[in-house]
Amino acid sequence: MGRQQGRGEKGKSPARKNYAKGKSVPKTKASTSKSSNSDEIRLNKYIANSGVCSRREADMHISIGSVTVNGKVVTEMGYRVKLDDEVRFDGARINPERKTYVLLNKPKGFATTTSESKGRTVMDLVANATNVRIKPIGRLGRNSLGLLLFTNDDKVVKKFTNSKNGVVRLFEIELDKTLKHEDFKKIQEGLKIQGKLVAVEDISYIDGEPKHKIGLKIKNTGNSILHTIFDHLKYEIVRIDCVQIAHLTKKDLPRGHWKHLTQQEINTLMML
Repeated sequence: MGRQQGRGEKGKSPARKNYAKGKSVPKTKASTSKSSNSDEIRLNKYIANSGVCSRREADMHISIGSVTVNGKVVTEMGYRVKLDDEVRFDGARINPERKTYVLLNKPKGFATTTSESKGRTVMDLVANATNVRIKPIGRLGRNSLGLLLFTNDDKVVKKFTNSKNGVVRLFEIELDKTLKHEDFKKIQEGLKIQGKLVAVEDISYIDGEPKHKIGLKIKNTGNSILHTIFDHLKYEIVRIDCVQIAHLTKKDLPRGHWKHLTQQEINTLMML
């Protein structure tokens, strides 16, 4: 486990790219297959690798027009696609890469983005974690610290972004001054800021620490809500550290290092 290695997959990571969705176009039957090269695989294998069905069953679904590639219905046997093509099965996008889950303990100075134009990013820190294309769930500011989960599993991403349920994250926050008890209660009960109720899951003073250091639980995928709360109450945030995501903690994960989730951790994540 480390900056350049971790438990789980081995192998070199390809150069990062921006993978944009193909534009929607009217459905038409494709009659000409793509030229063969090492970056392409047969459409039926792509579908089978995604876990939807077997290759033989995929051929049947292709023949009846259930599959689209970049917005076009494809019915041709042997049609070849690239991994970054947008393939949909009965309208739902599918992914031929196996589900991967990487947990990073982010240090300061790295932007939470997949864009290469933003200087040092969290993608640089997990570049050797896997050859599967993963993205971070939610955001941590460039100067924020702590846990960040990466995956290519859309179902897990939806768990985090679900407006009703979401996934709890625990932050340790250091302020520029002691958090007054009356302000503590305001946060605990929910604040109305610019006409909107801003609520947190829980807030507490940290045992054994001065009262300008607090613990705060939220379900939002970003941390801008933290700045919204404390800016409103006239406090300056000195330090933000995400110390827990649901059941996932920093145990045995030093700053700047990553790890693949264990099967037990994945199973628990699926039950949230």
